[in-house]
Amino acid sequence: MSNILEIKNLTKRFGDFTAVKDVNFTVKDGGFFSILGSSGCGKSTLLRIIAGFETETEGEVFIRGESMKGIPPERRPVNIVFQHLALFPMMNVRENVAFGLKRLKLSKTEIDSRVNEMLGRVGLDGYEKKDVKALSGGQRQRVAIARSLVMKPSILLLDEPLGALDRKLREHMKVELKLLQREIGTTFIYITHDQSEALVMSDEIAVMHEGHFEQIDTPRNLYKNPKTAFVAGFVGDSNRFELKKSENGKLLTAKGWKINKKSYKGTATVLYIRPEALIINPSSDLVDVEIFDITIKTILFDGSNTKLATIVTGTTEELLISLPQNAEFDGLEEGQKLQVGIHCDDLKCY
Repeated sequence: MSNILEIKNLTKRFGDFTAVKDVNFTVKDGGFFSILGSSGCGKSTLLRIIAGFETETEGEVFIRGESMKGIPPERRPVNIVFQHLALFPMMNVRENVAFGLKRLKLSKTEIDSRVNEMLGRVGLDGYEKKDVKALSGGQRQRVAIARSLVMKPSILLLDEPLGALDRKLREHMKVELKLLQREIGTTFIYITHDQSEALVMSDEIAVMHEGHFEQIDTPRNLYKNPKTAFVAGFVGDSNRFELKKSENGKLLTAKGWKINKKSYKGTATVLYIRPEALIINPSSDLVDVEIFDITIKTILFDGSNTKLATIVTGTTEELLISLPQNAEFDGLEEGQKLQVGIHCDDLKCY
């Protein structure tokens, strides 16, 4: 699969502040690429540079091998969907979707054909004459996407498009957007601060921090094998421990938890452990597994996401453990003591 977008040595400065720092990446044609980061990390600035709304200080943007240097937004083969959608409230659904095509002065026959096809693809057949103010949040989202996709852009840029929706609708729209992108085949570049959105929908994710990319990877590799401490702490839930080194090279946390089966020869200062990587009542014959005792402080009930807040015995370290959906653990109580295991590969040191 060929690359549709290539970013080379891209930097953007605003006075003394550098918003984007020497960023390099490529996006495959037909892929779903997400840029994940907290507010102020530079991700929206990067998107605006790709769209042509901001001019890079250094570096270059290539779309289908063609440099975008000096190319204004209206001449770039991209379209953008913003968080607040910017639909025209005085127009109905059909008029919103047809707006860009009319500006191109296409024939009525071609406009009708492309609008009808796109409304069908986003599941809005029969909504042509509906007032956009009367639509649900998810339906308005689909109108905004249809209005962009009907222009047949090479790339659709989406800047936190689900941010204004309630939680349940966001969960539904994550699945809808992924299925829609797969069906239509247009390249999506998606900006979000929500790790769940990025993990569920993306083929590749770039984690952005203070203007640069910490890691670009598939969702699975990003979650399982974070390359930096920032990625380990930002993507997914993790227990974080400050480290100091014990005399025999084994790991020793700042609050007294000694991990005997994992040595680290580098200069690790921090340890991350996923709550779901911890095994309650592990079998004693497991290989390369650290087994230790904990006491349950409290049970944090959240349906399938229920966790145990615990203390590692003999220390003051607090440890969050995901509770498996297993009847064996239904009777757990505060103050109860348990054995817990962790495979050494799941101890991520940085």
